[in-house]
Amino acid sequence: MPTFTIETTYHLPVFRHVTYAADTPEAACRLAIEDNDWSGQREDYESSGETYVTGIWEGADTAYRVPAIPVPPHFGETVQRQAAHFEVLLGLLKMLFSDVSADRQTPPEWLAKTAWAIARGGAILDGARGPDEPADLPAPPHALAELHEDRVRGQVASILEADDSFVGLTVDAVTDTDIHVACLSVAASIDLAEEVGAAEFRAALAALRQAQLRLA
Repeated sequence: MPTFTIETTYHLPVFRHVTYAADTPEAACRLAIEDNDWSGQREDYESSGETYVTGIWEGADTAYRVPAIPVPPHFGETVQRQAAHFEVLLGLLKMLFSDVSADRQTPPEWLAKTAWAIARGGAILDGARGPDEPADLPAPPHALAELHEDRVRGQVASILEADDSFVGLTVDAVTDTDIHVACLSVAASIDLAEEVGAAEFRAALAALRQAQLRLA
């Protein structure tokens, strides 16, 4: 029977209680985030995070000694799975905003709040704190395989029109090899049975990044 070496991980929360003087809760939170003094830290063992898989290797005691096997996505950390899906949703939101911004029937407040959502999403992906939430933000809507390389290529043009992070790239710059490598990467890290459309969109993003790296 085959054997596998599995690396699992969990996060242990470390916290502190510090008093800050500030005009608003948001300002107090920013002071707390920027405070680097953790001399009074405590560990919260009762609130440790979920156990998730961070590495798989064939054989016994082979961690980091042989090539790793891709971790099935449903055994990954929930927050990382959410982050991967978040990138897809942010890209779709950029495309939607690009379309509706020219529609005079769209209420201006919705355009402003959508612009804020895009700025906040970009900040999260960049590891930044982002803008504070505006007042009276509407509740977000509830969103309820095969990966075809030709359909992935069809997504590339739409992304280039709506996302300015790929400035300088054209549709022709993305080769069939870029698409193929991107599809293999996404297929190994996503459950295609759950959301084929999301997989196609992620593969299109990955292909654009592949083209950026190749042409750099």
